[in-house]
Amino acid sequence: MKLILLGPPGAGKGTQAERLVKKHGIVQLSTGDMLRAAVKAATPVGLKAKEVMDRGELVSDDIMVKIIEDRTGEPDCANGYILDGFPRTIAQAEALEALMARHGTALDAVIELRVDDEILAERIETRARETGGARADDNVETLRKRLEVYHGQTAPLVSFYSERGMLKSVDGMQSIDEVAAEIDALLQESATA
Repeated sequence: MKLILLGPPGAGKGTQAERLVKKHGIVQLSTGDMLRAAVKAATPVGLKAKEVMDRGELVSDDIMVKIIEDRTGEPDCANGYILDGFPRTIAQAEALEALMARHGTALDAVIELRVDDEILAERIETRARETGGARADDNVETLRKRLEVYHGQTAPLVSFYSERGMLKSVDGMQSIDEVAAEIDALLQESATA
């Protein structure tokens, strides 16, 4: 099972990915986690990524595509994976299609978590309080900039995948359990289609 979770920052993609990993025995590939690991390790690409992420901007396509290609080729991805935070642009989506075609694979589904921007701001404030601001991007000002970038660059992926008949949308404003149940129902529907 190869999935993409789409949605703005703070929509709950990471939370839902964790649940899917446990339920289906697949790997979560969070570009955010991979980037944060590179930042923490202070690798050259990590230092570049930190500067970009702290401004609330997106890391370049070439860095992200290379990270994804390397990671999906690892043995633990053989049974499937969830891409969390990738692709973020049409160019990345096209690069992913080309990458998967080269490897003879394809996506099984793209799941969009639809949420309200103002409620996302409240969620980020809550997360910042709960984690003590552990993530540099856990503040409303950075979130608003990231939402602006999301709506300008990433939201067009909804149409991109809808046109390919791959998009499944879920109301991300529901409880975590309700969102998870809706995702499970959509995946069962896709598996039997």
